[in-house]
Amino acid sequence: MFANLRDIDRMFGNMDLLQGKLDRLFNEVNRTRGYDRPSAVADSTPRTNLYDRGDNFEILAELPGFSKDDLNVKIQGNYLELKGTRKADAPEGYSSQRAERGATKFSRSFTLPSDVDATRVEAMLENGFLTLRLPKSEAAKPRQITIK
Repeated sequence: MFANLRDIDRMFGNMDLLQGKLDRLFNEVNRTRGYDRPSAVADSTPRTNLYDRGDNFEILAELPGFSKDDLNVKIQGNYLELKGTRKADAPEGYSSQRAERGATKFSRSFTLPSDVDATRVEAMLENGFLTLRLPKSEAAKPRQITIK
């Protein structure tokens, strides 16, 4: 048993030191593999926001370094799929001395709250952001019912 609170504080202080050393160790391992922070592995899929704008949904996805030719967007009913491939950007004949931004692939799928009219979907890629405007199908839009 602990004699007093100072012993408990000392124990937690030592645990904090150990945690700090482990964090530095894993950060170093990630840097040697080309990641700049531990959460970089999770960042291989784009971060997205989904907005409901009334008559349509809007998706905003962060896709830095991707061109429109690198992306594939499919929609069917209320199912949306985003795929992308970014190729290595080192010029031919050169060797990389440091590669924090290498080639990558991703695939994300979403089940939207309601069906979308796939014939009217708009997609724009600008400044590393993909914006999708997904008009809701007529059956999914709310309708005002007149009571007789």
